[in-house]
Amino acid sequence: MTLPPFPDDLAHTAADRAAWLRAAGGLKTAISDDRLSAPTTLPLVEALVLGLMRQGVTKYLAIFGHGSTALADVLKAYEAEGLVRCWQFRNEVEMAHAGTALSWVYGEVGAVVTSIGPGAFQAMAASLAAASNGVGLYHLYGDETTHGEGYNMQQVPKPAQGVFSQITSLMGSAYTLHSPGALRDGLRKGATCVFHPWRPGPFYMNLPLNTQPAPVTLRLDALPDRPVFPALAPADDGPFRTAADAVRTAAKVAIKLGGGSRTASDAVRRLAEAAGALVVSSPGASGVMPADHQQNMCVGGSKGSISGNWTMDEAELLIVIGSRAVCQADCSGIGWPKVRHVININADPIDVQHYNNTIALTGDAAIVAGRLAGMLSGADTEPRKAAWLEAGRAKRAEWDGFLSRQASSPPLFDPVWQKPVLTQPRVIRLAAGFCRRHGALKFFDAGDVQANGFQIVEDQVPFETFTETGASYMGFAVSALLAAGIADKGRYGIAFTGDGSFMMNPQVLIDGVEHGVHGTILLLDNRRMAAISHLQNAQYGRDFRTNDGVPVDYVTLAGAVSGVRALFGGEDEESLMAALEEARAWPGLSLVHVPVYFGDDPAVGLGAYGQWNVGNWVDDVQRQYARTLI
Repeated sequence: MTLPPFPDDLAHTAADRAAWLRAAGGLKTAISDDRLSAPTTLPLVEALVLGLMRQGVTKYLAIFGHGSTALADVLKAYEAEGLVRCWQFRNEVEMAHAGTALSWVYGEVGAVVTSIGPGAFQAMAASLAAASNGVGLYHLYGDETTHGEGYNMQQVPKPAQGVFSQITSLMGSAYTLHSPGALRDGLRKGATCVFHPWRPGPFYMNLPLNTQPAPVTLRLDALPDRPVFPALAPADDGPFRTAADAVRTAAKVAIKLGGGSRTASDAVRRLAEAAGALVVSSPGASGVMPADHQQNMCVGGSKGSISGNWTMDEAELLIVIGSRAVCQADCSGIGWPKVRHVININADPIDVQHYNNTIALTGDAAIVAGRLAGMLSGADTEPRKAAWLEAGRAKRAEWDGFLSRQASSPPLFDPVWQKPVLTQPRVIRLAAGFCRRHGALKFFDAGDVQANGFQIVEDQVPFETFTETGASYMGFAVSALLAAGIADKGRYGIAFTGDGSFMMNPQVLIDGVEHGVHGTILLLDNRRMAAISHLQNAQYGRDFRTNDGVPVDYVTLAGAVSGVRALFGGEDEESLMAALEEARAWPGLSLVHVPVYFGDDPAVGLGAYGQWNVGNWVDDVQRQYARTLI
């Protein structure tokens, strides 16, 4: 193919270069064909777009402002040639959540774009969800000029240098493109953060207003590529032999699964069976151990389950896989009172040493768990393990029976709704079953919906449920639906949300239509923040300011947005299932509103089985922690 030379000076425009790249077959092809080995001069912000393209980042989620007009103009030129795509949003929090979900659910790393100041602050606040759950993506923020010629509108009004750089650096890894020549360094640091092998996260690239259009001269084939990190594991069998000996001689072995175990489900199952271990999940590890496996004791922690928390109370040897010991999943450090030794499998060299008396197996969860399982396979079984497994099966049956009874409660009279309505556990279980039958993804928003959700779901494989327990960010689930409209192969999903979480990001109704999302918002409405009502009642015997008296007609509200199918889910199972079927059949975004019960009836929820270092429980928890060995 005959191509003219690359338009490599400022006499040409971004449109000229984008057209050339399209004709060359794209950036990677042009580099592979050795067409871009000569230094070229172009605006810094265009070089940034090309640098991100080299790393496979071509999707931009944007709310533009005066701090990002130069970037917007480059993206317009490159989108016209089919080299990038850009989606606009109405709220930065909603947008950042969508970007997180795009990477987390679909494995597509994109870039979130805001202007300077308030919008950047909002996006950064929402990036806590990505940071807490280990999700990599770029955040590109407009920033104050480097010359300090006077206060820039919307900058942090403080006579200091690089204030936003300091703020973003506290949240995670950040870089300010203070001068054009810094681009390669910024992109290299960004790639190692966004594509980090065990703890990826958001990378904040601050773009001063005056350096964005400034010229930079560099080789495009020298822009940092996406890094490849080989999976790591201990170099010799010594630690494995020590761990295997500990497992063989222990009577009561438990495995605790964190989010880092999600890519190791096969190895986890083999290890559990070889070790004679009962398995307890954190909320984010649903499906790693199949729900119907007889050694699966379900979720454990401050909410937990009968079987999961019993296992935590009784275990003597703990195998931790991919967990950073979050307070709710670990009962604030007192969840394993009888454990004397820990085998910790974690790629992070700090997290792997979290507990005392640890045999550290640092490395990739699938490789390490698989090697340990292989070492244990065929070994003589400690005779007391059979009794441990049998006791676990009895506890699991007890939990299953309780769950079934709670989730089959008839509609209960609710004083707010002034009529019998469905309970939240029953609605969630029915809808989770609906998702299972239709292969739909499940997203759970923060609060009571989330807690009941991770106690109820029964996934056979990981990545069918996304529950943002890391930051517990209200509004994440509904915003995450938007990723389906951006991903190459978006999947139908249901966002389980409460009335409080939904109203954090109702903009999804408009953006969901704009971006062609096929998904359903299942809005469980009890007119309150029920999780906090329950917590206040449990601690102090009364709740305070967790509800209001303003009725909202959510069906009318959602129906006011052209393109949204808004339905009433009714007050019985038949009405709910009919509404869910109709919602799924709608080829766009739908909302199903379901009033749910709140009151003193035990069927209101699924209870709590663990402990937590909050409120008036602090003294008791900390007293127990002082006596904890591990």
